[in-house]
Amino acid sequence: MSYQGYLRIVHRSDPGLVRDHNEDYLGSDAALGVLILADGMGGYQAGEIASEIAVTQIMQEIKAKAQSLVLGEMDNKSNYRHASLLLQQATLKANQAIYQSAQAQPEFYGMGTTIVAALFYDNCLSIVHVGDSRLYRLRDNQLQQLTKDHSVLQELVDHGFYTPEQARHSPNKNLVTRALGVNMDVKVDLTEVQVQFDDLFLLCSDGLNDMLEDRHIEQITAQPHSLEKIADALIEAANAKGGEDNISVILAQMTADSQHSKRRTPWWKNGWFWRKRS
Repeated sequence: MSYQGYLRIVHRSDPGLVRDHNEDYLGSDAALGVLILADGMGGYQAGEIASEIAVTQIMQEIKAKAQSLVLGEMDNKSNYRHASLLLQQATLKANQAIYQSAQAQPEFYGMGTTIVAALFYDNCLSIVHVGDSRLYRLRDNQLQQLTKDHSVLQELVDHGFYTPEQARHSPNKNLVTRALGVNMDVKVDLTEVQVQFDDLFLLCSDGLNDMLEDRHIEQITAQPHSLEKIADALIEAANAKGGEDNISVILAQMTADSQHSKRRTPWWKNGWFWRKRS
């Protein structure tokens, strides 16, 4: 199926006030319901190469295979839906592509990238992530982080060495424990959630949440503004707090609005939306 006309997506990416170039890379496809954000790392501009490879590889894989799968169908062996497994396999292929590129070119050795990607299907969303780029959901004006950082700080918080507030001021906040492309193999976390009408999803690099506390992000995303204005406000607020890293956001929201008709049937009530392929 196509989500064209039902899924609103807005991108924003800014180098911030300290870095001289932007290593983040973003991609989306409203028709397929795909959102991807990568935050690269590595010297000699290798980070931006790794992040571009990741997004391009994952997007190509989804475009090639999504139409031939029943995305909402459960895989009995893994207990995940086909959409999640497709995202996982695409991410693993991206990991191999980045790793092989780094091995082939000495100046790119050690390059890597975080990744957070999501795929809409039926009334659900599948999410994959590696590293500390995040995906949030705003529902009923309450913000919830749906991914868990793969970082040294998160492990210290999990083991009780830091409180979340202490972690915000730690000098170790940029140390990730997983990234694409650094090793031949990587563990990819999968999450599946239900989607409700007017849920707002935010994908972001750590340049946003390192500068802004979740309550501040919640205040901005809960404003009754367009997605464009919300995205701009997030970037501006992160820069106002110092803009110490590249700042990237993707906002996505399912809507019943249509440019063709104000009385168009909402997406979750359409018969074709729930039908599976025969």
